Amino acid sequence: MKALQFKSFGRPDVLEYIDVSTPERDSGSAIIQVCSASVNPSDVKNVSGHFDHTIRPRIPGRDFSGIVVDGPSEWLGQAVWGTGGDVGFTRDGTHAQYLKVPLAALSRKPTALSHEEASAIGVNFVVAWLGTVTYAQLQDGETIAVIGAGGGVGGAVTQIAKARGCRVIGIDIAAPVAGSPAAELIDAYVPFDDNTINRVRDLTGGVDVVYDSVGGVAFETALHLVKRRGRVVEISATGKRRVDFDLIDFYHNETQLFGADSAKLGVAESAPFMTALVEGFESGKLRAPVIAHRFDLAHGQDAYRAVAAGTAGRVVINM
Repeated sequence: MKALQFKSFGRPDVLEYIDVSTPERDSGSAIIQVCSASVNPSDVKNVSGHFDHTIRPRIPGRDFSGIVVDGPSEWLGQAVWGTGGDVGFTRDGTHAQYLKVPLAALSRKPTALSHEEASAIGVNFVVAWLGTVTYAQLQDGETIAVIGAGGGVGGAVTQIAKARGCRVIGIDIAAPVAGSPAAELIDAYVPFDDNTINRVRDLTGGVDVVYDSVGGVAFETALHLVKRRGRVVEISATGKRRVDFDLIDFYHNETQLFGADSAKLGVAESAPFMTALVEGFESGKLRAPVIAHRFDLAHGQDAYRAVAAGTAGRVVINM
């Protein structure tokens, strides 16, 4: 089969478009013919050597959508989708024509989504669901502030929150791109600057949940936005790994702080999250993100360069 593979860390130029052996199924796995696979910033970081646990040589790629071509009879020919923090790192990933996964990783793709659209869901929506639903237990009628609302994860959080009947305050350096699903759902937008805390307090009196997809330089702001017993979810540490905050204010407010890391969920552990998302996409409560660029596998280096340069939408490789 054809695949992208890297043997050494570096820029997208280290990715080779080569022939490798097609994976073979065993009793506990299935083989998926990959139709489409998105490229995430974490894929670019993986190729550059950002993650210590990556084993080389490696086919990268976390998110995918495809067809089961070898496996249990009830799965043969089924359209499936998925993601994982192990695929592309410690097991070969999705930027190839075929992918071997454990049977527990199989999750049926929503019929409402094309393979392109389905391949752009995984990482962003899984970590969004993990933080909002599993950890913060966001409830109908609550108010959530999303720091980094214009990004992929922020957009997924916004959609999940609105589907659960919540009010969304979007916070970012720039407003979400017009026409994106998240832009149409945000109830109020607040720029991220020195007046963010006061503006959000004037609008809400304090929010129930803050989902901070920026972290680091935004961490102290996030803590100041929640009302008593509010919940703060952190997934990143942009610009500042170590942070300071007033511990007395923190415990007086009885703030709950959660860290959420989708990379800790392997492709099998991520499958229940993908399955939980199906109803939202089938009903139309959730919508696929905008796909900004499409590439074929032979031009995979260009797909990685596009993500490294920054895009306003998702980047997808079609096999």
